[in-house]
Amino acid sequence: MNRRLKRNLVLDCVSYDDFWDVRGARMQKAKKLRRIPANLFAILISIIMFVPIYLLIVNSLKDNIQSRAMGVELPTSLHLENYLTVIERGKLGIAFVNSLFYATGATILVVVFATAAAFVLSRNRSPRNRFLYIYIALGLAIPMNYVTLTKVMQVTHLINTGVGILVVYAATKISFAVFLIYAFVESIPREIDEAAIMDGCGPMTLFFRVIFPLLTPAWVTTAILSFLDFWSEFILPLYFLQSSTKWPMTLAVYNFFGMFEANWNLVSADIVLTILPVIAVYLIGQRYIISGMTTGAVKG
Repeated sequence: MNRRLKRNLVLDCVSYDDFWDVRGARMQKAKKLRRIPANLFAILISIIMFVPIYLLIVNSLKDNIQSRAMGVELPTSLHLENYLTVIERGKLGIAFVNSLFYATGATILVVVFATAAAFVLSRNRSPRNRFLYIYIALGLAIPMNYVTLTKVMQVTHLINTGVGILVVYAATKISFAVFLIYAFVESIPREIDEAAIMDGCGPMTLFFRVIFPLLTPAWVTTAILSFLDFWSEFILPLYFLQSSTKWPMTLAVYNFFGMFEANWNLVSADIVLTILPVIAVYLIGQRYIISGMTTGAVKG
């Protein structure tokens, strides 16, 4: 009698476990089925966004006659010399160095100043610091006044200078950077600061050797997004850089299009060379962008 009871109990337990296993498998299957429409929509959007890049790459490898239609068909023969022509006639070498200098320099300024400001404002929650944070964050909503900015640039003699472009670039991104990093700082326990101070760390050592490495996802996200915006900036250099030797890639493409607007193969090759660094930077740092933006959204 006892053996039969034990056997029934064992069978009941096995049946109970099987029930939950089957139910869990069904729930996983239903969850995957619900994701199909969202995945299909994401694939469709990706294809739509890839089409212009495909058109540029394909037509940059055609001759002048074939490229006039800007069609999707593959070239009958590859014309890689289009890229050499663009580099020589469009002066892309100088423009590339200028863009790299402007985008990299302004990104460094944004990361250093925004990270330091966000750390101080987040750790010291005084009414004055709260006001400063709100004041800085308002820069996300208030549009730029180009008339006033032009007058300031004239008074400070920063028009048509690389330093002036660096300062203006950095100023346009400070608000966003502080807003993003501020939320990330709150996820770092204050006990880390206290332990570092007890070990003898000063303010600069605490920030650069303890806090700054912990903020890597946030400041790398800021750096990548800032770099992409700076590289693609067109209006600011158009207004404040008169010398063609100081033009970034965007102005070089604009000038090249004016000279060779009938040669769509050369124009396409010019644009491809301009967007390649942006695509490379984004692909390398996309995992930091996702983690940094997610933390900022949750902790803010």
